[in-house]
Amino acid sequence: MKSTVVLNAGFGNSVMIDKIVAIINPDSSAGRRLRDEAKTGGLLVDATQGRRCRAMIIAETRHVILSSLSTDSLSARINHGDEEKKHAE
Repeated sequence: MKSTVVLNAGFGNSVMIDKIVAIINPDSSAGRRLRDEAKTGGLLVDATQGRRCRAMIIAETRHVILSSLSTDSLSARINHGDEEKKHAE
């Protein structure tokens, strides 16, 4: 049975790690363009709970998930999960 590994994106929101394509900084011009395109296309998911967006998670389905956690924090959570998985095997 395959286990599903999720990333805590903050405030009880989770994203399946195997569906993540990229985690980017929302302040870049590419980040702003992606956010605008996702909003127009109905693919924007705001998981910030009204706080400042500090990272954008891009999914395989072209959904853009906004998170109030930093890109470094999200990456560390993914890497920490990989380490735990290796120790369990």
